[in-house]
Amino acid sequence: MVFYMPGRSGSSPLDEASRAPLVDSLTPPEVVSELDRFIVGQTDAKRAVAIALRNRWRRRQLPAPLADEVLPKNILMIGPTGVGKTEIARRLARLTGSPFLKIEATKYTEVGYVGRDCESMIRDLVELSLEMLRQQKRQEIGQAAARSVEDRLLEALAAPHAPGFGSEPARERVEAREKLRARLRSGELEEEIVEIELSESAPPAFKIAGGPGMEEIDVRLGEMMPGMFGSRSRKRRMKVAEARPLLQAEEEERRLDRQDLAREAIARTEQSGIVFLDELDKIAGAQSGHGPDVSRQGVQRDLLPIVEGTIVQTKHGQVRTDHILFIAAGAFHVAKPSDLIPEMQGRFPIRVELDRLDKNDFERILREPENSLIKQYQALLEVDGVELQLTEAAVTEIATLADDVNRRTEDIGARRLATVLERLLEPVLFDAPLKVNGRVVIDAPDVRSILDAVYQQQDLARYVL
Repeated sequence: MVFYMPGRSGSSPLDEASRAPLVDSLTPPEVVSELDRFIVGQTDAKRAVAIALRNRWRRRQLPAPLADEVLPKNILMIGPTGVGKTEIARRLARLTGSPFLKIEATKYTEVGYVGRDCESMIRDLVELSLEMLRQQKRQEIGQAAARSVEDRLLEALAAPHAPGFGSEPARERVEAREKLRARLRSGELEEEIVEIELSESAPPAFKIAGGPGMEEIDVRLGEMMPGMFGSRSRKRRMKVAEARPLLQAEEEERRLDRQDLAREAIARTEQSGIVFLDELDKIAGAQSGHGPDVSRQGVQRDLLPIVEGTIVQTKHGQVRTDHILFIAAGAFHVAKPSDLIPEMQGRFPIRVELDRLDKNDFERILREPENSLIKQYQALLEVDGVELQLTEAAVTEIATLADDVNRRTEDIGARRLATVLERLLEPVLFDAPLKVNGRVVIDAPDVRSILDAVYQQQDLARYVL
C-alpha cells in the first residue's frame, strides 16, 4: 500500500512498424518486479497495469483481423493525492518505451467554448512519439553520421596550402590525410579554427488557426515555393570542438526521412500509446449553476469518442485511438465514479483503489526504492564533499512526523516527505560546502530540534510542512 514519490519481443503478424519498441512482452510478474524497484506496495494497481501491458503483447500475436477486434481494457485508479497513481503510469511508460502523455481533464472544454479541444491530447501524443522516434533513429545512425563529420572536418583542416595537398602524389596525399585523421581522433586539433559550411534553417512557418476540433496548420513557405526559398548555406569560422556537434546534428538530420518518421510515429502511437487522464473526478457530476458555462458532462461527452475509438486528424496524418491505452485517475472524495456518464464508466472497466499511506509506508518509501529521497539528497550533497547519513531512528522520526502532519492538515501522501526533508536539510544544503563539509550525521533528536518549533504550531505547520 505504499508509493515512492521522487520524483523481448515476439514475432507478430501485424506490420513491423506498428509494434511497441521495447519490453512490453514482459510477463505480469516481471512488470510488477520492475515497478517494485521504484514504487513500494500498491499491488492491485501494479497488477492491473501489468496485465494491460501483457495483453498488448498478446494481441499482437493474434492474426491481424482478430487483433483489430481486441480493444484495450482501460483502467481507472481511485485514491487520494500522493499515493502513486501518476508514478505507476509514468514508470510503466518508461519501462516499455511507449509514448506517454499525462494531462489533466480539467484543462479541456466542450465543443463550442474557447479552450483546448479534447482531440489535442492525441496530437500531443503523436508529437511525443515523433520526438522519441527521432532520438532513437539518431542513435542508430550516429556512427555513420560521425564518419561523415570526420571527413568534413578533415576537408576543412586540409587547407589548399597544407603539406601533402594539391600537386603531391596521391600516395603522399593519402598518407598526410591519415596522419591528420589520427591527430583529429586523438583530440590534438580540438582548438584549431576551421571554416565550415552549414545549412541554414528553413524559413519559419506561420500557423493558421483551425476551427473547433481542428489542428493549427503549419505553413512553410520553403516547402510551398522551393524555387523562391531554396536551400541556403552559410560559411562559419569556429573551433573544431564547436563545429563537431553542429555538423553531427546536420548529418543526422540529413539521413532522417520525415515521411517515414511520421508514419512510424503514428503507428507507434496507435499501437503502444498511453494517455494518463488525471483529475477525472473534477469533471464528474452534473453541471453546476446556470448560464453559458462549460458543463462537466459536456467535457465527458467530448472525451468519450477519443476513449471509445475514433480517428483524429493531425498534421502528420490520421490517428486511430482504438488501441491507445487510457489510464484515468482521481481522488473521488466528493464525486464518485458512478457520477460519470454511463458511457464513460463503461470505457474504464478495470478499477483499482489505492490505499492511503501511513507511518510504516513512509519508512519503507525512505529506505527501499532505488531513487529514494534520502539517496537523492545524499548524492546532491556528495557533490559538495558532504557525506550525509540519517540514522534509522531519524528515518522513523521523519516518517512519524510526516504521517502526523498529514493527519492534522491536508493529506498529500508521500509528497509530505519531500516537504519535511527539505525543511530538515535546509541548513546543510545552504551552508555546504563553505561551512559544512565532511560527514554529517542526523539522528532523531536532530529531527525533533529542527522541526519541533514548526510542528508544534499547527497553523504554521499547515503552510510550512
